[in-house]
Amino acid sequence: MIKLKVNGRSRQFDGDPEMPLLWYLRDLLEMTGTKYGCGQGLCGACTVHIGGAAARSCVTPMKSAAGKNILTIEGLAAKGDHPVQQAWKQCNVPQCGYCQSGQIMQAVSLLKVNPKPTDREIDDVMQGNICRCGTYQRIREAIKLAAGVKTSEVKA
Repeated sequence: MIKLKVNGRSRQFDGDPEMPLLWYLRDLLEMTGTKYGCGQGLCGACTVHIGGAAARSCVTPMKSAAGKNILTIEGLAAKGDHPVQQAWKQCNVPQCGYCQSGQIMQAVSLLKVNPKPTDREIDDVMQGNICRCGTYQRIREAIKLAAGVKTSEVKA
């Protein structure tokens, strides 16, 4: 029996310990905000926080989540009003939106350890999160806005 917390709620899993955390979240808990992208941990669409740090849930086996606190996009802010989510809206970041939950979770993790990142630091940390629509400039601007580094109105 694997015990863990998901978005602050105690959970149990009695299945295959090698099953990816992503499938547990999406298929068993029906939390579909975390997306399946590449299945190899390369695109970042499946990014969640495990023990407070960004991690790729598609390559994280359930046995590695045992005893850990998992935070998904659904648990980030009940009303979607986390500063990063607000900055995302203000900067009109999403186009298709598929990668956005992973992008947001990665950005939140970045700001947790580096509250005032430079453009280069943002690019370095965010490079593992792929956006097929190419909204990288807006992503960077939203992170800077959430960090308080950029306070002017962003034009889309």
